[in-house]
Amino acid sequence: MKDELELQLVAKYPKIFRDYGGDMRQTCMHWGMSCGDGWYDLIDRICARITELDPEGNCYAAQVKEKFGGLSFYVDGATEEIYKAIYTMDAESYKICEDCGKPGTTKSVNFWVSTLCDKCREAVKKKA
Repeated sequence: MKDELELQLVAKYPKIFRDYGGDMRQTCMHWGMSCGDGWYDLIDRICARITELDPEGNCYAAQVKEKFGGLSFYVDGATEEIYKAIYTMDAESYKICEDCGKPGTTKSVNFWVSTLCDKCREAVKKKA
């Protein structure tokens, strides 16, 4: 994800992203959010839901990344209800293009499983 988009999420949800940019020996958030810009809105919705369910701010992001074509949003300090909400929303990522946010499908492209729309998938194929 572009730095400017990540920083917008960090500014909007400072409790959730408290470890953003932290020491790589202690947090995977050192590397930021390892996914495409197309999932920005989905991550924003996940964070909004976490904030609703945990107004005290006990739950925070441990890692946010693409894995096997879907969004993996790992947290610490979550309740069972928060885990269920994250799981449900993570599942939506398999229908959203990781690059542009339009409807997408999960397929293998150049030996990498990705969820992309047809236009973005063709662009990835041309880069290879």
